[in-house]
Amino acid sequence: MNTKIGHYYSYEESIQQRSNFHYFIGLIVRWKKQWKYKLARYIARKKGAIIGDGVVMPISLAMKANKNLSIGSHSSIDTDKFSSFSWPVRIGSHVIIGKDVKIVMGSHRLDTASWENYRPNSELIIKDYVWLCPDSVVLPSVNEIGYGSVLGANAVAVKNMKDLTIYGGNPAKEINIRKRVHSDLVVESLKGGDYIMYKKARRAKK
Repeated sequence: MNTKIGHYYSYEESIQQRSNFHYFIGLIVRWKKQWKYKLARYIARKKGAIIGDGVVMPISLAMKANKNLSIGSHSSIDTDKFSSFSWPVRIGSHVIIGKDVKIVMGSHRLDTASWENYRPNSELIIKDYVWLCPDSVVLPSVNEIGYGSVLGANAVAVKNMKDLTIYGGNPAKEINIRKRVHSDLVVESLKGGDYIMYKKARRAKK
């Protein structure tokens, strides 16, 4: 990750090339944000959720969490619009869930007098390196979102998504194939949650 890619710089290089002034400004901003994200992880874990290292999530989502939520490491979640944790939600590592994404976990049985809660699948699995773009929607009919797949902005997923496939539209359909995942991206940096990584990158400067 220490080589220039075209005219882009790696995460480490971009930090190492900052002046001391700009580095310390970035450090202060990240130091402040880390406490919010640490608190969110703490709350979610206290409520029974399994939360990996470097996870960035809103406190409002952590307050809704329970033992049915698990999130791998270094994932960024910028929404609290999970309709329910009555069923398991398994989110992998290096996942990006954008602003105002809606995860609709359950519905109701329409043909019964009691209108009871209903979900056609036992759980929702979101695999590693998935990107759910802002304002997209995942409906209860979805059981699995495949490795490295992408759901475009405002798209509505109504069925399982294949690995490394890009979906768009309503209902979401396959529109392209993803050639690689965002393995060089420090996902928590998207929301300023990379305080530890930020310091490590600076210290690695030769």
